[in-house]
Amino acid sequence: MKQPKANSAKKNISRTDFLKKAVIATTGFYILPRFVLGGKGFVAPSDKLYIAAIGCGGEGVNDIRHFATAPNKNAEIAFLCDVDDRQGADRRKEFPRATYYNDWREMFSKESKHFDAVTVAIPDHNHAIVGLSAMQLNKHLYLQKPMTHDIYEARVLTEASKKYKVVTQMGDQGASSDGIRRMREWFEAGVIGDIDKVYCWTDRPVWPQGIPWPKSRPAVPKELHWDLFLGTAKSTPYIDNLTPFNWRGWWQFGTGALGDMGCHIVGPPFRLLGLGYPTEISGSASTVYNGVFTEGVHPDSGPVSSSLKFSFKQKNGRDLSLYWMDGGITPERLTELDPDVNSNTALSDWPNEFDFEGGTLFIGTKGKVSCGWGGNNPRLWPESLRASGDAVPKKYPRVFGGMDGHWWQWIDACIAGYGKMEVDSPFEGYAGPLTETVLLGNLLLRSFNISEKIKKNDPTYGNAEGYVYSGRYKALKWDGENMRVTNYEPANQFVRRDYREGWGSLSI
Repeated sequence: MKQPKANSAKKNISRTDFLKKAVIATTGFYILPRFVLGGKGFVAPSDKLYIAAIGCGGEGVNDIRHFATAPNKNAEIAFLCDVDDRQGADRRKEFPRATYYNDWREMFSKESKHFDAVTVAIPDHNHAIVGLSAMQLNKHLYLQKPMTHDIYEARVLTEASKKYKVVTQMGDQGASSDGIRRMREWFEAGVIGDIDKVYCWTDRPVWPQGIPWPKSRPAVPKELHWDLFLGTAKSTPYIDNLTPFNWRGWWQFGTGALGDMGCHIVGPPFRLLGLGYPTEISGSASTVYNGVFTEGVHPDSGPVSSSLKFSFKQKNGRDLSLYWMDGGITPERLTELDPDVNSNTALSDWPNEFDFEGGTLFIGTKGKVSCGWGGNNPRLWPESLRASGDAVPKKYPRVFGGMDGHWWQWIDACIAGYGKMEVDSPFEGYAGPLTETVLLGNLLLRSFNISEKIKKNDPTYGNAEGYVYSGRYKALKWDGENMRVTNYEPANQFVRRDYREGWGSLSI
C-alpha cells in the first residue's frame, strides 16, 4: 500500500495508523480483493476497495475523483452508472477499465460479486431506493447529502445500516473539517458560554424555484434515459434543463435550498450541541419570483426564499432556537463589523464574496462564533475573545486531509470492516437524524402551499375568487420519534411519499 508523502501525513497520521499501514506495506503478500473471498459480514484482508459509482455528473465527479486519488491508492472505480450518457461520457474516458451501465438495478444484478462498496450522487428522489438496495447486498455505502428525499426514507436507511452492518457515510465533507474540531474545543472550554441561539444561512437557491411546472413539451435528449431518471417519482413528461442541476428546485426530484445545503450548515450545531429531534418548527416563505407575484400556488416548486425557526431542547435543559435563512436572507449584522464589510465574507472568512455558499453563527452568553459551511474557518467574536480561543489546547485529533479525508476515511473504514473504525457522518447516530431534521423544514415549506380555492363576496371588491392557506404561519409541533406533526394533520402527507408503480417500496 503506497504511503502519503511525509510532508502531508506527519501531522495527521496517528502512531496506530502508521503501524497498521507499515505492516500491510512490508508483508509483500498478494492479497485477493474481498469480492473474490465473499461471504456476508466477512472482512477480507484486502488493501483495495472496489467501488461502483452511481451518478457521473455534478457532485458525482467530485466523489469519484476523491476515491480514485486517495493517498494510499486503496480504492478503484470498478463500475460507473448514469442515466444520462452526456454525464457518463467523460467519466468513461477517465476510467476506461470501469464497466458502464445506465440502470443501477441491472448493474447490481449482474455485478454485485465484483464490487465492495457503492457511492451514490444522483437526484435526491432516488437516493433511498438505491442506497437501501446496496445495503441489502451488504455493500458499504457513501451517499450524497441529503441522505434522502423524505423523512421516512432517512429513518429506514438509518435502521438498515444497523441491520446489514455496513459502513455508511453521508457526503457532508465538512463533518471531517479541522474547524468542527476546533469549535468543539472552544465550546467545551466555555469560551462563548452557553449557546441559546444559532443562525444558519445560504445564498441558495441558484436555480429556478417558485415557478409553475412548464407547459412546453420538448423532446427528451437522446442521451437521457428519462424513465430511469424518473425512477421512484411519479410519471411525468420531460421538461428542459433538469440535468445536471436544476432538478433541485422541483419537489418531485429535489429538496430545494434547504436540502442542498442544510446538512452542511445545520450540521455543525447539530453535532457540536448534541441536538436531537426539534420539538417545533415555524417560518415563512416568499410568494414572488423575479419580482412577479405568483398567483395561487405552485406546489411543484420550492420557494425563492424562506426563513425558518427550529426549536430544540438541549441536553443541558436549555432551549435552543435555530434559524434557517436562504434566498438572500441573512442574519442581522453584528455590531462588531465595519459598515463597509461584506458580512458573509467576514463571518465565514470566505475568500471570495461572490462565491459564498453558506455560514453558521453561534450566539453564546459570553460571545459568538461564526464559520463557513461545514464548519470551515471558525472565528470568535468580538476580537478580544480570540486570544482566549488561541489559548485553548487542541484536544481532538484532526482527520488526515481535513475535508478531503472525509472520502478517504470511508475507504479505510470499509477495508477495516463494520464497527472497526469511526467515520464522521455515519447514518446511525448522526446523518440520519440530521437529515430528518433538515427535511422537516421542507415539510413546513410544502405545508405552506396547502390551499383551498374559495369564492367570496367582499364588501369592497364584490364577488372574488381567492385561496385559503390553512398550513401557513402555524407552529408545527413535531413528534420526532414517531415522525408526526401532532397539531396539523395535513402536513403529515409530506413525511412519506408513494413510489411509482414498478419501483417497489422501502422495507428492511
